[in-house]
Amino acid sequence: MTAFDLTPPTAEQRDALVEDLSPEERRVLLQHGTEAPFCGMFLDNKRDGVYTCRLCGLPLYRADAKFDSGTGWPSFFRPFDPAHVRTVRDTSYGMVREELVCARCGSHLGHVFPDGPPPTYERHCLNSVSLGFTGVGEALPDPLQRGEGRL
Repeated sequence: MTAFDLTPPTAEQRDALVEDLSPEERRVLLQHGTEAPFCGMFLDNKRDGVYTCRLCGLPLYRADAKFDSGTGWPSFFRPFDPAHVRTVRDTSYGMVREELVCARCGSHLGHVFPDGPPPTYERHCLNSVSLGFTGVGEALPDPLQRGEGRL
């Protein structure tokens, strides 16, 4: 079981969080868009830490699960905690895929594919704009003021 509170933000909290998003962040996180490949700020990030949800701050992926998939988007082979990421069937664009969303706030993160490395053989292909990053020893973002702490 996760040590983080997965209760969704209230309507008021969500409105306040959405207010701080850029137009591109809104397009991707709220309207299930995709950023262009090879341009995201986290594609080449090599720092040790945790990638968090850009909207609600929930830890999503550890840096040690990141790998270079060659696709142009940050890719991970396992989530920080399986309870922190949900999959939703996505049939847009004439394809059947599994969309990844934040389990706490429902923001669009990317998609998961069965072509990753061991041990999971999964590739969680994410939009950089959907993510925040917290380095080891830094305080986790706490936009919902839940007091969830440090890494």
